[in-house]
Amino acid sequence: MTSGTVVAVVGPTAAGKSALSIALAHALDGEVVNADSMQLYRGMDIGTAKLTVAERDGVPHHLLDIWEVTEPASVAEYQRLARAAVDDILSRGKVPLLVGGSGLYVRAVLERFEFPGTDAALRERLERELAEVGPAPLYARLRAADPVAAESILPANGRRIVRALEVIELTGAPFTASLPQPTPYYPSVQLGVDLDTGLLDDRIALRVDRMWADGLVPETRELVGRGLPEGRTASRALGYQQVLRMLAGELTEAQAHDETVRATRRFVRRQRSWFRRDPRIHWLDSAEPDLIGAALRLVPAETR
Repeated sequence: MTSGTVVAVVGPTAAGKSALSIALAHALDGEVVNADSMQLYRGMDIGTAKLTVAERDGVPHHLLDIWEVTEPASVAEYQRLARAAVDDILSRGKVPLLVGGSGLYVRAVLERFEFPGTDAALRERLERELAEVGPAPLYARLRAADPVAAESILPANGRRIVRALEVIELTGAPFTASLPQPTPYYPSVQLGVDLDTGLLDDRIALRVDRMWADGLVPETRELVGRGLPEGRTASRALGYQQVLRMLAGELTEAQAHDETVRATRRFVRRQRSWFRRDPRIHWLDSAEPDLIGAALRLVPAETR
């Protein structure tokens, strides 16, 4: 581990993390390390609001497009890759900006975070149950056993539900109890970006409109040819999940669009619940006229 401060920019989807991170990178001579679990997938560009090369404005970005859509996400693998990227950035005297709304991924980088063990037979049994009955009954079981964990996991995210239930059965304790008490791995400052709920809801609707206009449906069709429906993690991504249901004849295009808006708003509430529990996060209103200045004032002087 190389010494230096990591600046994390976290918060709900569509709140303005990416724009702030680009401005901070220019101000701090920094580079971005992605902490959005779905932007790790190649080809999932429009639906994840992945910045184009032009939008990155010359700022180097790490850990975009590293997995095929058929690969299941691994927080442990992400931790290894992200810490290597952070150490590389620090070794060159630059500032790492860890940017994204995937709370567990952020924690895995910033904290001394060891992952609970696995049990192949137990995992197989739970995955077989998931395939047979779908995620809803397993999610209900998780909510009864560990309401805090259930609050941070989407009801349709079968893979994460299975993992949480696996840990509960292995340890005999709630999944959240297996997560360590926060012990820093890197010195860091965490900046939370949020927006008034009504304004953010409107922004989400506009974002989904733009995704459709930019070609989310054709992008999803192309990813189907690369195995997206078989991707246990990628196929659950907001927008892609709804378009896949449309392509399967389960939804009309209008229904897929509207359900993407609703699902994204529900997801935002879960993201807020996760991040707002962390007292170390300094919250900023993205409508603040001097947002960049407010953010920079929270960064340690030696990092600026």
